[in-house]
Amino acid sequence: MEGNLKILKKIFSWVFPIAMGLLIGFAVRQYFVSASFIKGTSMQPNLQNAEVVGVFKTLPIRRNAVIIFNAHGEDPEAKASTDYYVKRVIGLPGDTVSSNNGTIYVNNQPLNQSYISQYQRSTGTGNWNLQSLSTHWTKDQNSVKVPRNKYFVLGDHRSVSNDSRYWGFVDKDKVLGVVKTVPFDKNAGKVNHSTDSLAGSN
Repeated sequence: MEGNLKILKKIFSWVFPIAMGLLIGFAVRQYFVSASFIKGTSMQPNLQNAEVVGVFKTLPIRRNAVIIFNAHGEDPEAKASTDYYVKRVIGLPGDTVSSNNGTIYVNNQPLNQSYISQYQRSTGTGNWNLQSLSTHWTKDQNSVKVPRNKYFVLGDHRSVSNDSRYWGFVDKDKVLGVVKTVPFDKNAGKVNHSTDSLAGSN
């Protein structure tokens, strides 16, 4: 009997740490951070197709932050419940957003877009405001501001990105988390650093 107890204790001493490690790993992945692959070219030049990024689920969503979200129910073309998009947050709840020759204005102030070149801004962003865009959406038509608990998002590769300009806002509940790259990535500063301030269009 005593021998059996020793065996059980030995087994438990191995199984318990493994089980706890798996449980902690699951909790971290479920509630704090996970990894994801970039699919497509809409975030070039800062994020590349098939690039691996971290998804941080508890970080606050700020202006110019890059997020990943479930596009099913947002973009009519996203037919599968597993369709996830990666885009940059341009407008926060309550913001007005417009574009004129590549300069984006948020609450009538130019947005800092230093993460892409002037050429990239001017060739793909277009001229619009929320009201003109929203007349073509299936939801939130005739919007003049970003609604509560929603975000206006754009891809960095403006000329190819399928984003809020074409189908509307992203609901807060659809956001999986904030995207970050490894610190030594050459574009880390253009992906990892976001700000709520409007610091001009340079």
